[in-house]
Amino acid sequence: MNIETHTLNNTRIAEVLTDDLVLRTPQDGLDLLGSLYYQGFDGIILHKKNITPDFFDLKNGIAGEVLQKFSNYRVPLVVIGDFSQYTSKSMKDFIYESNNGRQVSFLPTLESALQRLNEISN
Repeated sequence: MNIETHTLNNTRIAEVLTDDLVLRTPQDGLDLLGSLYYQGFDGIILHKKNITPDFFDLKNGIAGEVLQKFSNYRVPLVVIGDFSQYTSKSMKDFIYESNNGRQVSFLPTLESALQRLNEISN
């Protein structure tokens, strides 16, 4: 796993770059959060391809647990990718509500993720 560092308004953002699944369980989310936070990062960008597809099945609770951890520690998380394949009302509502908050966002591109994190850090 490689980390690309982005700096926005003196805020260090970690973009996780890998071809592997990084987030399979809520514990994986907490481990990633802790590791990057203690390396001095104040925000995280994760690509959708690095998250288990089970995350996007809200019935199993993985997404809720992971996002709760990021909210509790007040570390913004942006997941980037194409989310148009998720057509269930519950997932659409989940993404919509997340995008209207300040802790977790689901956005299409790195540029939009950096813009969102820049807005949050101001």
